[in-house]
Amino acid sequence: MALARLRPTRSLAVGAVLLTSVLLVSGCSAILGPQEAQRDEPNGEVTAASDADVFSLQIGDCVNQVAADAEQPTDSDDYEEVSSMPVVPCGDPHTDELYAEKELEAGDYPGDEAIASLTEEFCLAEFEGFVGLSYEESSLDIWPMLPVQVGWETDDDRVVQCFITAGTEPTTGSLKGSAI
Repeated sequence: MALARLRPTRSLAVGAVLLTSVLLVSGCSAILGPQEAQRDEPNGEVTAASDADVFSLQIGDCVNQVAADAEQPTDSDDYEEVSSMPVVPCGDPHTDELYAEKELEAGDYPGDEAIASLTEEFCLAEFEGFVGLSYEESSLDIWPMLPVQVGWETDDDRVVQCFITAGTEPTTGSLKGSAI
């Protein structure tokens, strides 16, 4: 399975987020690699820090990621592969939170630009419902993980995940309803 991770800058150009770096995420190692996050029963919230398979993440999960400074690759052959993300309870310091997710429709791979555009539109549309403030008014940043051609064609990856970040300093607690 494969997803690309795009980290945007805060700048907006014609209402679009400018994307500056990409990672390919591979869940193929889920058989022997990362496991699902440890969760409590009633709420499904993460209860312990661990490396969780990227495809086991749930909306509201808090993760720690290091901001990537690399230039955006020109095609999906340039993506770096990862299979897990470090999840933590949201009460612990963390850098990012998963705020939206959807599966794209099956069919032929529509191309890197089309996937990036669909993902950007989805993530921006879901932002206000999670944060309680529009993206343009917010001080928060977003970055998506999205399918790339190899995962789309070989593993039927169609999952788009949207993450929110308060910047370079870790935060504690959920950003849901924060209106910042």
